[in-house]
Amino acid sequence: MTFGVVDVQSVLRAVGIATEYQLKGHKLVVVVSAFPNVTEELAVISEKALDGNLEMMNEFVQRHLQHHINTATECIRDQNILHKVVEELNENSLEMRGILRSIARLRELTARSKDFVLSFGERLSAPILCGATAESGLRSEWLTGGDAGITTDEKFGEANPLMDPTVRKVRAKLEGMLKDGKFPIVAGRGAASPHGVTTTLGRGGSDYTATLIGASLDADEVLIWKDMGGFMTADPSIVPNARLIQKISYAEAVEMAYFGAKGIHPRALQPGMEKQIPVRIRSFLDRTNEGTLIAGNREVKTGVVVKSVTLVRSVAMISVTGAGMAGLPGVAAKVFKVLGDAGINILMISQSSSEAGISFVVPREKLQQAKNALGLGLIGAEFQIASEDDVCVVAAVGAGMKGTPGVAARVFRVVAENGVNVRMIAQGSSELNISLIVAEIDGPKTIQAIHEEFKLGE
Repeated sequence: MTFGVVDVQSVLRAVGIATEYQLKGHKLVVVVSAFPNVTEELAVISEKALDGNLEMMNEFVQRHLQHHINTATECIRDQNILHKVVEELNENSLEMRGILRSIARLRELTARSKDFVLSFGERLSAPILCGATAESGLRSEWLTGGDAGITTDEKFGEANPLMDPTVRKVRAKLEGMLKDGKFPIVAGRGAASPHGVTTTLGRGGSDYTATLIGASLDADEVLIWKDMGGFMTADPSIVPNARLIQKISYAEAVEMAYFGAKGIHPRALQPGMEKQIPVRIRSFLDRTNEGTLIAGNREVKTGVVVKSVTLVRSVAMISVTGAGMAGLPGVAAKVFKVLGDAGINILMISQSSSEAGISFVVPREKLQQAKNALGLGLIGAEFQIASEDDVCVVAAVGAGMKGTPGVAARVFRVVAENGVNVRMIAQGSSELNISLIVAEIDGPKTIQAIHEEFKLGE
């Protein structure tokens, strides 16, 4: 299971939940995240270290060290355990100060050294949870992701797991601890290359660590505890009567997560999907609710077509058009290669039947970079590049959409009845979603209309 620790109360809740499961005879591996904003601040300070301001580095490290010591002091009453935790926090902080000072002195920040800096968020929270569980009577031990056996390539910043060595090493390390009655606590996000160099998993973070470990150990279930209880039929801040979805398939969860539903990053679902291990998302604020179960089989209930409507903001639409594109082979491939070489992710694609235009969606902050790359990459060609940055993506997702006639017609009808102009449409090959591009100002209205049309609040 994985815990997103936020404050003293969330640490104590995590201890209570872990103790409860242990007393019921379950064998647990717990993955812990960094405290809020710590990873983001580590990313910022690693960049600022290039200025060479050693005093700023020292102040940053001391501030975070003191915050974690204060949290530990409030969580742990046993002075012997607390003393050990504070020693570990001091050691990790000393190491963090060392790498930041090296960056400051060399005036050089590599992707490799940045990964090392980012790993300290969880390396500071894990000892606290470990000490708090030890005080409750559990035999606990904390490890980094690399120590636990998670092995990746050396694509620093967003490393890819190497599953064969990961499975082998995780089993060798954690199975022995579990048989011995120990309670492993793994610092999320971090991993190690085959040469032992610290890497980070990037998107998916601690949840990804949990599903990798669950898949490696053939776990019965991966349990992810968050402040929210799972996937919703819509964002409740937009649709007040949105409700929790009790069960969805992996395919549906991936589509929903990709298109902005809060719950889990789609990348983190991959290990569980491959091993068909159920993943459950629950809220530690509402223990009476079983949350959302993500399992292998597609749940298609009679009359249930759409399960959720999601919204992705901060996107932009680019259109590449030109009469010379019609019937010309390789144009789409060239456009997407240019964007791929520039490191720009494409969220949606649509091409006209005349082949005279391609439209696609990119993150809004990448818009200018994408236009510049296309301008250079397509130089000499008679193409026009146009863009719109006041748009958002609305996606209707559900396994029941596949093979059900008239779903798109219902979506477009209700959207039109609410006076919303659709600028682009796309449907995935899985037939599990229909995605629309509308003006950003119309996004909430579109979500509400589709949610009501398919009676998702009932």
